[in-house]
Amino acid sequence: MGKERLKKRFRERNREILSPSAKIVRWIFSIVLLLYTSITIFVIGITVMDSMKSKGDLVTNFVGLPKAWTLENYVKVLTEENLLRYAANSVFLVVVGTLGCLFLGALTAYGISRFEFRGKGFIVAYFLIGMMVPIQVSVLPLFLILRTIGLLNNLLGLALVYVSGISLGCLFSVGICQNAVQHIIFQKFFQTIPMAMEESARMDGAGDFKIFFRIIVPLCKPVIMTVALITAIGQWNDFYMPMVLLGKRSTYTLTLIIYQYIGQFTRHMGESMAAVIITLIPIIVLYFLFSSQIVEGISGGAVKG
Repeated sequence: MGKERLKKRFRERNREILSPSAKIVRWIFSIVLLLYTSITIFVIGITVMDSMKSKGDLVTNFVGLPKAWTLENYVKVLTEENLLRYAANSVFLVVVGTLGCLFLGALTAYGISRFEFRGKGFIVAYFLIGMMVPIQVSVLPLFLILRTIGLLNNLLGLALVYVSGISLGCLFSVGICQNAVQHIIFQKFFQTIPMAMEESARMDGAGDFKIFFRIIVPLCKPVIMTVALITAIGQWNDFYMPMVLLGKRSTYTLTLIIYQYIGQFTRHMGESMAAVIITLIPIIVLYFLFSSQIVEGISGGAVKG
């Protein structure tokens, strides 16, 4: 009885105190999110089922269960269309772009959050203004620059664009070395780390770079994981920049191949569905493996100590 009474008091003490209007708003948001999740699961389920149907079954039974389950569409996509080659192109772009964004973004955010210098306010404002600039504005200059240096229709050229933080899949973009959202998350998290730790390291003779890599980076692993996943998912799903900057078929990414299938949807309905599911698998796996780290990193980067 004593334990039950203590548990009851604990629950009452930690119960949320919300006004009636706040409860209504929360219920509305919950309903909207539930509807959105239900629609998303329904669409993914239909796509999975259609990817395992024959062409004749798709024409007559687009929404229902397959009459005969088959992996023919997956085999055709992976063998005849050599989808793994285009998947390797996407992996290369995501790995290089994400690592570059993390490295430059974290260093920049650390410098701004820890040091005072002339023009600091202007730099911070520049990053924030970059969030309001449409990505389409920078496409023509990027196209001309890459053509001039010989990196147009080249995976390395697009990888450098991703390192600079310019990707339509990231929604927010700035043209200098990082994504503005990454910068904000990193900067807010660095401000929660006590300065005493760095001052002690400096007294022991450690320099700024040694402090950053030996002390700061190990402390911000949740934030690094969060920013890495957000960036990687945005670049993996990006379609606009590859469409503009990659003209050779050998450099195509998965999103461009799926677009080709969609353009001939009536001829390749099953293959289109199979290609979409193959592209979704890495994103779904990453989300289920690291969803807790995403929440922890965002909350850690949003709370200023």
